[in-house]
Amino acid sequence: MNEVKIEVYHNKEKVTTTLYVEQLSENKFRMIDNDFCNAKLTLGTEFETKINEEQKHEVIKITKESEFITCRYRLTPNHKESDYRMLGKELTKRGGFWQVDLGSIATVNIPKDFEFDIDQVIKELDLKMVEITE
Repeated sequence: MNEVKIEVYHNKEKVTTTLYVEQLSENKFRMIDNDFCNAKLTLGTEFETKINEEQKHEVIKITKESEFITCRYRLTPNHKESDYRMLGKELTKRGGFWQVDLGSIATVNIPKDFEFDIDQVIKELDLKMVEITE
């Protein structure tokens, strides 16, 4: 895998994020995690960019959607990180991915053939995570 670091300017949000991605060709990349600022750039998504005046990448086209179901949750402070880590470990073991940004936002990538209902698991573990919908 040819992993590179690129800076992506998000025109809508007027911010630049640094992403680690797999470079597929000169201006085509595959996400290896999730972009916190752009909900469309999730694990496995492939996209093309152009270089803008500030020498930053700008996404011009998504060429392949992610194979994963992606959900974002707000984590509550009344749980220890180890509680969440247990859920993340189970998810990863079954081919999913779990990422926490800013210490309180979890992005979860669930394989389409995942054997568990993630909402049911969250409920059973009494994690009280609130899904963020855009």
